[in-house]
Amino acid sequence: MKMLINVAETVVADALRGMAAAHPELVVDVDNRVIVRRDAPVAGKVGLVSGGGSGHEPLHGGFVGPGMLSAACPGEVFTSPVPDQMVRAAAAVDSGAGVLFIVKNYTGDVLNFDMAAELAEDEGIQVAKVLVDDDVAVTDSTYTAGRRGTGATLFVEKIAGAAADEGRPLERVEAIGRQVNENARSFGVALGAVTTPAKGSPTFDLPTGELELGIGIHGEPGRERRAMMTSGEIADFAVGAILDDMTPRNPVLVLVNGMGATPLLELYGFNAEVHRVLAERGVAVARTLVGNYVTSLDMAGASVTLCQVDEEMLRLWDAPVSTPGLRWGM
Repeated sequence: MKMLINVAETVVADALRGMAAAHPELVVDVDNRVIVRRDAPVAGKVGLVSGGGSGHEPLHGGFVGPGMLSAACPGEVFTSPVPDQMVRAAAAVDSGAGVLFIVKNYTGDVLNFDMAAELAEDEGIQVAKVLVDDDVAVTDSTYTAGRRGTGATLFVEKIAGAAADEGRPLERVEAIGRQVNENARSFGVALGAVTTPAKGSPTFDLPTGELELGIGIHGEPGRERRAMMTSGEIADFAVGAILDDMTPRNPVLVLVNGMGATPLLELYGFNAEVHRVLAERGVAVARTLVGNYVTSLDMAGASVTLCQVDEEMLRLWDAPVSTPGLRWGM
């Protein structure tokens, strides 16, 4: 496989150096693998810290900035960051108002963030945590016990980030983050396998003419493998799986997310089918976001995330944000 890299061993460090060159509004510590808002800590503001394996960009480092995260900790490709990174990030953003860890439900991430919380509290930093577990495709998987954390991570980081920027106390920011997660569901589909730099070839076998329904963001198996389906058929299946798990009483935020290698032409077409299914099921749409936000390197495919929102959640979603990966209203 051809890749735009030097060597596999320096992929993350090289990307961080490039991020630092492109975004002077961030402090990018390449050696210690921490990305921080340049204005952190902000007096009286709860700090938001997230992180995970690299390869899902712009998640998480691309969501650091006003209106979202205070800091992010990138691990090696598809590998959890280590507790030292998380403690360093928490210390860098703590203004005395506490720090919220936003953690995707993968075993390594959960264990390392829990350890980091204990270490940070030993240093006098108050820490709370929101666990994101929105994927309805499978209950347990290769990487996790329980549901996987996927696209809803963006919704949690944006809405909780806006609440923190308004000066809400830690317990309230945590509660809002948990509310977002509880009201969000996701389902992903792979049309082609992912290739990691270390392996240099597809990490699983997905024959031509087949797709995987319910894939995870690391290439974990889904519910089933089928012959290739149309965009409309995939939308029927994916949105149907989500709505079988929740019945929205309020309008929903819609994220139609590319897994890394799917063109926007296809994603917008898929979004049209997602909206068709929602209309047929009587679900009102408040806002829609289409693009590559929670990716899996070069995987072809897409995921759908729905989050039902009340007026406060929608107002926080609409609040200004300025990060490398998401910005409006500034």
